[in-house]
Parts: sequence; structure tokens; C-alpha cells
Amino acid sequence: MKICVLASGSEGNSTFVSTNNHKILIDIGKNVKYITEKLKEINELPENIDAIIISHTHNDHVAALERFVKKYHPKVYLTQKMFFDLKNIENYDNIMTYEDDIYLDNLKITSIKTSHDVTDSRNFILEEPGMSMVYLTDTGYLNRKYFEALKNKDYYLFESNHDIAMLMNGPYPKWLKTRVLGTSGHLSNKDASFYLTKLIGQNTKRIILMHLSHKNNTEEKALKMIHETFNEYKINFTNITCAKQNEITKVTND
Repeated sequence: MKICVLASGSEGNSTFVSTNNHKILIDIGKNVKYITEKLKEINELPENIDAIIISHTHNDHVAALERFVKKYHPKVYLTQKMFFDLKNIENYDNIMTYEDDIYLDNLKITSIKTSHDVTDSRNFILEEPGMSMVYLTDTGYLNRKYFEALKNKDYYLFESNHDIAMLMNGPYPKWLKTRVLGTSGHLSNKDASFYLTKLIGQNTKRIILMHLSHKNNTEEKALKMIHETFNEYKINFTNITCAKQNEITKVTND
């Protein structure tokens, strides 16, 4: 499984995943030019993308979808509620709706319901023989009922959106601060760090912190919080990096 975060943040989100038989984008924010350029940086071509999986319909996760599918014609996987939100692709022929799990040959993609201020919001566990990945972002909290399914995976791409003090003392109006902090908002550095103490295990190879707020967070604060929390829980794990808005992450290729 080859994994690379192409973009992560409020301006656009997209992650590339390649298996033996499929080349996939999870979400497709930003624009087609950006996605194309970043794919080429990792020696991948946009015309070889055969599946796009949508987590939810906020623009920073779907901005490039309409133009990309018109040009390259991949299958688009989304829920029925998401489909009705995306009027610009309602006549597209390659729509595949999911509600629970998606199977692409030997790749199983488990859909878990998350809490965000849209009609439907999902995140994913990707598993193929010998490899597993969690993609979890844009949610106000993580339901405990999913903990067991999420435990001890190889890779965690995990939202660490804001530092609470920066958010509360920052420029956002009160209603927006309330939205970000709420149960349908985003995970803070503190939330992400705590959840990950309950999830990572002996198989875990790497954590990538996702969707860091440009105004309410810094890489230094996100990494400081998770390292301090792991130390508190006596967890010795240090292979943790932050995804960036306009740069790709180091490619994982196991």
C-alpha cells in the first residue's frame, strides 16, 4: 500500500492510496491542477486514478471533483445523502453509493459514521492483507463503539485541528469558535492525542496529523501535545509528522 497526503487543511484535502490493483483518492479538495502536479511528484498520473472516495461534501474535500471526473472518469464512491448534496455530478455515470463497507478486490474499506456539520460524514479503515490504514478527520468526536475496529492499525491519518487556547484567544467570532469546539466540529490537539493513546498498538508504524488549522494551530503545538500525552500514558512512539496544506507528505510504500 502506497500512501501520500497530497493536501491537508481548510483550503483543501486529498490523500492518495495505491494498492496492487487500485489507485485511489480519498477526497479531492483544492483544484485539478494542484492534484495533478502533486500526483506527478510521486510518479503517479491522474488518468490512472480509478476511484475517488468522498468522506463528506464540504468544499475543501470536493472542490476538484466535478472537473476531475469530467476529465478522467474514475468511479466516485459516496453515500446517498452526499449524492443529493452534490448537484454538479448528478448526471455522472460512474457513481457508486456506499453505506457500510466498500470492497475493491482484496481491499476492504470500512466506513464509520462521524460527527460533522453536514448531512453525512464518514471516515475510513482501509485494509488489505498485511497492511492497514485509518483515515479520520473532520469530526467533533470519535464514538467509543468504533475503538475496537480502529485499534492497532499500521498507519493513522488523524485530525489534530486546533490548539484550544489559540482558538479561544484567536480572531474567530464566537459562533465559529463554538462550532469548531462542538460535537459536530473538529478534533483538537488534545482530543487527537488522547484518542490515539487508546488506538495505536504494536503494529503501528506511523501517525500523520491532519487538517491543522492555519489560524488556530501550529505543527509545534500539535506535536508537543501528542508527545506529552504519549509520555503521560507511557507510550514510546515517535514516528509522528504533520500533513501540510500545500506540500505532500513523505510517501509510505509498504
